[in-house]
Amino acid sequence: MMENNKTDTCLFCEALRQEDGPETLVVWRGEHAFVILNRYPYATGHVMVVPNQHVDTLEKLDAPTRAELMELLAEMMILLREEYRPEAFNLGANIGAAAGAGIAEHMHLHVVPRWQGDTNFMTAIGETRVIPEDLSDTYRRIRARVTARLRKAE
Repeated sequence: MMENNKTDTCLFCEALRQEDGPETLVVWRGEHAFVILNRYPYATGHVMVVPNQHVDTLEKLDAPTRAELMELLAEMMILLREEYRPEAFNLGANIGAAAGAGIAEHMHLHVVPRWQGDTNFMTAIGETRVIPEDLSDTYRRIRARVTARLRKAE
């Protein structure tokens, strides 16, 4: 963060080239899409569903890829409900920089578990997020749950 080294490499494409693990945060790979933890989550369990294809908008994807994105989105909601017991979810995509996309060149969908009162003064006033679980623990929990659940479906 202090060095603020930006690269021209797409972090999603880079994650696809590497092995799964706590370093890449990839918790599942499907045929057309994968699931990765958000390195800077809004809440514990915040995942992103990402197409393998490097495109900037949903309509550029073929129908099988769009279908897999939606199926993985629903599966993540199921397993996050089982593992974390959230009261609600935020689901969404920011398509394009003007819409707030942090990685505008590679579209992705967010799945954010939510609990009543999970946003406090730190977020509202201090512009700081407080996550009660270390990211490596979140990775371990979600990876174990997703591997067991989605392998059964294959």
